[in-house]
Amino acid sequence: MMQDNSLIKSFTFNHLPVLAEEVLESINALPKELLDGGLLIDTTLGGGGHCDLILTRHPNLHAIGIDQDPVARSAAAEKLKQLRTRVEIKGSNFGDFSPTKKASFVLADLGVSSPQVDDAKRGFSFNKDGPLDMRMNPERGKTAGDLIAQLSEKELADVLYRYGEERLSRKIARRIKADLATKGPYKGTLALAYAIAGCYPNKLRYGRVHPATRSFQALRIAVNKELEALETLLKEAPNWLNPGGVLGVISFHSLEDRLVKRAFLEDERLERITRKPIIASPKELSINPRSRSAKYRIAKRIDQ
Repeated sequence: MMQDNSLIKSFTFNHLPVLAEEVLESINALPKELLDGGLLIDTTLGGGGHCDLILTRHPNLHAIGIDQDPVARSAAAEKLKQLRTRVEIKGSNFGDFSPTKKASFVLADLGVSSPQVDDAKRGFSFNKDGPLDMRMNPERGKTAGDLIAQLSEKELADVLYRYGEERLSRKIARRIKADLATKGPYKGTLALAYAIAGCYPNKLRYGRVHPATRSFQALRIAVNKELEALETLLKEAPNWLNPGGVLGVISFHSLEDRLVKRAFLEDERLERITRKPIIASPKELSINPRSRSAKYRIAKRIDQ
């Protein structure tokens, strides 16, 4: 288990697991021989919410929990301390992970957790001012500020369009690069969000969705190389499973969901369990509004 990280002292990681009942139901359907002494690989451990629920419901399962965020790992270690003999926590991006034992269930919850978004110091949100960071692992890699400084105007526009599907990507990239050239680096997330909003017509600046939403999503995906890691996971995870084992992926935007849907449809090692993605119930939406964009797809490893 991981030791408490110093970051945790100023940051409470309390995250509601999305689609928890639906995830539990997909595990309940596993054959008894895969549940007795089987292995869960939680590739996005977060605060340990899904893992805690699953291991509590199935006392004969063991788990490997993976997360690249040291704050999340510390919080998960605390939450799962009563189950510590059944859980191994590893600091890794799931795209870099390779298990030594076959699993009964592999779970990936691809969403940015509420604690990560809500902590201004992480730089994921435009609702609170913070540094232009956006790294899932704050101990390594380039920040969002580094990225926008180093990319050319065209490269930045391409990132915003590809990862955020931002129709005003060229205008936004031009504004950002002009600001950097004349004013220097942005002081924080609010300044960047203000600049992006200024690229929108007045009538579109005050809608339900903030104008900076797609651009912030794009920068976060690029900083953390999220789609590349997901493609690797979808390629490798079927090999981690025992025959009859299940791969479940919760995605939160169309770029991710399209990759998952295509992989489950085209991979000869897998049989789709869900033809259409499972979405949050009205009850869950009333408790956790951030679950509104969650889509859960499930596939089973075929015995070949």
